[in-house]
Amino acid sequence: MAIIEEDRPAELGPDDATIGAALPPLRQHDLVAEFRPAVLAIRAGTTIVSVAMAAPAFVDRDWNVIAWCVVIAVYNVFRLIFPVKYVSTDTPSLLRVLGEVILHVLAVSATGYWESPLVFALITAVMVAGFARGFGFALRVGVASALAVSIPTFFGSEFVDTETELRRAVQWTGELILVALLAGYARRVTVEVDRKHNLALDRLGRLTDANLLLHSLHQVTQTLPASLDVDDVLDSTMSRLRDLFDYDGATLFLLEETERVWAVARWDGPRPAPVYTLDTLPTMVVQALDERAPVMVGKILPTRPGVSVEMTSGLYAPLLARNHLMGLIALEHSEPHHFRARDQDLLHGFVEPAALAIDNARWFNRLRTVGADEERTRIARDLHDRIGQSLAYLAFELDRIVKTNAKGDDVTKQLERLRTDVRGVIGEVRDTLYDLRTDVTDDQDMGGVLREFLDRVEARSSVEIRLDAQSSGRLPLLQERELWRIAQEAVTNVERHARATKVAVTWRSDGARAVLIVADDGIGFPAGKVGRLDSYGIIGMRERAASIGAALDIVSEEGVGTTIRCEIRA
Repeated sequence: MAIIEEDRPAELGPDDATIGAALPPLRQHDLVAEFRPAVLAIRAGTTIVSVAMAAPAFVDRDWNVIAWCVVIAVYNVFRLIFPVKYVSTDTPSLLRVLGEVILHVLAVSATGYWESPLVFALITAVMVAGFARGFGFALRVGVASALAVSIPTFFGSEFVDTETELRRAVQWTGELILVALLAGYARRVTVEVDRKHNLALDRLGRLTDANLLLHSLHQVTQTLPASLDVDDVLDSTMSRLRDLFDYDGATLFLLEETERVWAVARWDGPRPAPVYTLDTLPTMVVQALDERAPVMVGKILPTRPGVSVEMTSGLYAPLLARNHLMGLIALEHSEPHHFRARDQDLLHGFVEPAALAIDNARWFNRLRTVGADEERTRIARDLHDRIGQSLAYLAFELDRIVKTNAKGDDVTKQLERLRTDVRGVIGEVRDTLYDLRTDVTDDQDMGGVLREFLDRVEARSSVEIRLDAQSSGRLPLLQERELWRIAQEAVTNVERHARATKVAVTWRSDGARAVLIVADDGIGFPAGKVGRLDSYGIIGMRERAASIGAALDIVSEEGVGTTIRCEIRA
């Protein structure tokens, strides 16, 4: 399946198509939002501790500490109401995080370094950095903050207790690193959980789309094969297209192989040309035929229009049945980039059952036509063999009686004999019509049809007929009907040509295998001509047997009789 974005200059050819579609921008996500409750709780706690530790400064009226304490308290209260937000692709977010760290470092450095009552507030700044950008960033921030507070301690006064300050610096640096580690690890775990959650949601969405696709295709496979009439199948195909897709124009082409043209069988929307050749088909349609897969065009250029000139996006797919190209479907819309990948997948799944339904209907129409021709031929043969000769005899007798009457001779006895012959012909016509109407159905199996037919043959002829029918299961209706026609032809041949006195008919079926045997004691076929006499309908019987995968054997001996055996093997 191909996706074509036709935003190219008009002079570029079809091979210059850009494959793929522009991806939507990534959603801006606050990376600190998942940790907001923890951040707010720790921020509130460190602020309260800092204010409590600064209480002596309020008593001693140390205005420097008081001022910084108010700044830190006001800032943290502000952040409690308006939490820090961090987006990985947003530079202002990074500046907000770093600004918070710098503010607390300055506050701690200005109020006594590691002895500052505001030192606990620095933990919150490092923690926010870890939640925002992970352990590595938080570690760098923590170490840089510790150095920024520690270094001035050693160089600011000559009365500093180096050992004590060093121990204190190491202690707080370790605590800041620990906070960075915990915050970074928490962020890693949370990001992984969020990734798996999003992956699960994505898979769920894909499964939902797949389920909808399968449901739609199930409806298609249930609806399209419901009829074997070509017009009904084409109408049903267009109806299903309207249910499944949003389009402004739809066209269904069928390939006329005899003339190698593409005829418009159905359309919905703007009326297309009735017939296309391979040279006049739109370029994207030809591409779908070449690739034998659906092609989606995001933007159709005016210089290379689709089926309808007013359409600006399209979806085109070939109709393939049994690896045979038989047609194509074109869906178009007046808006560019209207169709999506889901529409392409849905059409890809739709065209196969649709093509099979159309192909089955066309084949059924051909077979129905062939079957009708065969049936007309058989009826003509039956009428000629059974009725035609009798009518010719009656016409000859009437002419003879008219001539006799013209001479003044008595024709009463001749007329009575003619009346008897006419009644016989009427009976033959009635029997012929009855035989033509008789057939295997869902309610009438092979054994029942044979029994009725053989009873009529025995009643109208001098042949003694014996039927042995045993069935434990039925064959498909098409197979049983063809076997019935073979049996009918074989028994009719015995009645008319074999001069037999006895006929034995055997029928066996278990639902998977079947055997039909018609044996007579008649004159048989002349030596060397078994199965080659078309006048006996043998060629037709062989063709019927071949059409259902049965084997037909004929054994005949002149003066002894003939046995016809037709068998379907599992």
